[in-house]
Amino acid sequence: MDASTTATSTAMDTQDREIVISRVFDVPRELVWKAWTDPAHVIHWWGPNGFTTTIHEMDVRPGGRWRHTMHGPDGTDYPNESVFTEVVKPERIVFSHSGGAKGDPAAQFASTWTFESLGKKTRLTVRMVFPSAAVREMVVSKYRAIEGGHQTLARLADYLPTLESKATFVADANAPTIVMTHTFNAPRRLVFEAYTNPTHIPQWWGPRRLTTTVEKMDVRPEGEWRFVQRAPDGKEFGFHGTYREIVPPERLVATFEFEGMPGHVVVDTVTLEEQDGKTKLTVTSLFQSVEDRDGMLESGMESGASESMERLAELLGAAS
Repeated sequence: MDASTTATSTAMDTQDREIVISRVFDVPRELVWKAWTDPAHVIHWWGPNGFTTTIHEMDVRPGGRWRHTMHGPDGTDYPNESVFTEVVKPERIVFSHSGGAKGDPAAQFASTWTFESLGKKTRLTVRMVFPSAAVREMVVSKYRAIEGGHQTLARLADYLPTLESKATFVADANAPTIVMTHTFNAPRRLVFEAYTNPTHIPQWWGPRRLTTTVEKMDVRPEGEWRFVQRAPDGKEFGFHGTYREIVPPERLVATFEFEGMPGHVVVDTVTLEEQDGKTKLTVTSLFQSVEDRDGMLESGMESGASESMERLAELLGAAS
């Protein structure tokens, strides 16, 4: 018996005790994956209408535990405990649910979530397999699991646009890169100008608590730049680099080096895509090693860059 025959046989064996729900979202797969795997996002959409969720632990890796409590509209708490058995980023998540109300047979099931890329859209499919057809029927009739599943995916659909308006970060597991994306409600000529005009840099570059001074900014191939940030306590932090490629208003490539850690050079490639008056900004940061990349993430890069993007969006909103 070959693998395809085995898979077909397995599917037929479980057909009478499974629930399958699917929905297509108008955002890329990476964004749906982020909304599913980051507990800071999961709490905003998990569960049927009227439910809220408290996550106690969520370790999204094989063998990792996920403990959360769902709070019903009537105040009833529903404890849940699962173990992730398979995590294939950004394609598939499988977990085994074994915790819940004591003695409730509905607490025992296996759940598989598949993330299928459809270009700029994503099909998310949920498959839940229960111990028996009787348990499956009880879950459907007593807990209205199918309706609740559709409501959960609808809540995710409502949440994803709010996540899309924020900066998103993807760290490649196989390469020393971070890809940041953000969509601005402004034409790309304005976004490019904000990146290349020294008078605009202090208005958006870096966290709000720091002030930025542009000491050098020669925007041409082989031209150099240097910014100095000053904290409220007077401490200063220097950054510098060299421009490698300038293609107005589409592309900008430059090196980046924090002077507090000399020798760790990052190459940032900025691309701008305009559609319907909006601009998608993509920044691909190439580090010298995965260790350098992870160290930058641990230092708070994501929060600082997110705040910069928020400030840039505010600046572009005032300018457009």
